[in-house]
Amino acid sequence: MDWIVKLFTGDGLASTVLYLAISIFAGMVLGKIKIKGITLGITWVLFVGIAVSALGVKLNHDMLHVVKEFGLILFVTGVGLQVGPGFFRSFKKGGLALNLAATANVFLGVGITVLIAAVTRQDLTDMAGVYTGAITNTPGLSAAQQAVGELGIDGASERLAAGYAVAYPLAVVGMIVSCILLRPLCRIDITREPVGQQPSDGGRQSAAGHSVVQPLIPIFVIITLGILLGSIPIPVGMKAPVKLGLAGGPLVVAIIAGWLGVKKRWYSTDFTDGQGVHMLREVGIALFLAGVGLGAGGQFVETVQVNYMWVVYGVIITMVPPIVVGLFCRLALKTNYYTLMGVIGGMHTDPPTLAFANNVAPDGCKLPNTGYATVYPLTMFLRIFTAQMLVLIAN
Repeated sequence: MDWIVKLFTGDGLASTVLYLAISIFAGMVLGKIKIKGITLGITWVLFVGIAVSALGVKLNHDMLHVVKEFGLILFVTGVGLQVGPGFFRSFKKGGLALNLAATANVFLGVGITVLIAAVTRQDLTDMAGVYTGAITNTPGLSAAQQAVGELGIDGASERLAAGYAVAYPLAVVGMIVSCILLRPLCRIDITREPVGQQPSDGGRQSAAGHSVVQPLIPIFVIITLGILLGSIPIPVGMKAPVKLGLAGGPLVVAIIAGWLGVKKRWYSTDFTDGQGVHMLREVGIALFLAGVGLGAGGQFVETVQVNYMWVVYGVIITMVPPIVVGLFCRLALKTNYYTLMGVIGGMHTDPPTLAFANNVAPDGCKLPNTGYATVYPLTMFLRIFTAQMLVLIAN
């Protein structure tokens, strides 16, 4: 039985893959649990990864890094393809105003982060990690880690991941609480809220019958072009250039490919919104969250003990911007509540908030998805950019 002991206690590839699989499997099982209709869904993968790593297991961190980054690329490629066909159409009906509100939300969060760092004398690089966790933006974390890597700051990447992991759990809950608080603040009666027109899906065909090769070719072309685009340095007059990175580049290319491909009839929405792309997105985010959790969990308990105030700072960064911007959208722009919940999820690129919104909305109501997709792409770019800028400003 020595082989079992070596498998669970070693730091080889097999042991690392085993713990990745355990984290994803257990996290997805826990994600099916609902309490009063609320579930954290796939976010549980992160928490299980943290718990497993906190037990002191040995891991191959080089492999974890590769798995994490590749998972992120798969996730943003899938998201880009899904929102691409309707991305530009969303601007015709209030999309511009919602994206301006989302932009304000982003920079309000950045301002709060800088203010907290100045008042409490926290290292702004460390606060950049708390910021990415508080806004549940995993690509932003990756972009910040790439920035500190190029600057050659020892240990900064691990501290960023620790700040992210500490702030992330309550951020997921805080976003949902923000949506709930807006009901009494804006005197919203969801039983009287319009649900919008229900689109017909009758003409849509299933993508399940498509060959595996047919979806894979455009996906990996998109990934190739996206990595090339994301690697282009953009000078901003600071110590290091800004890049779209491994998340932003594939996302941009995927959105364009989704929009242009359907418009030119190179492929249909059977492909962009089919089961294959959905599976790609879910596998990608699962790999990424497991990688982040396993990579940061070893320091999680110690980080909370030493920097317990990071949790408080994260809650402030999480909840103040969406409540302020949500009040403006509802009271000034008269945004539908179901749409607004989707927008709040999109402003923080947070899938669990979208899942909660869809659970609250009546069956067949597409408004949460529309709101989420309308602001998600621009918000993603801004989150990636601002995460890097916080690191560059600090150094």
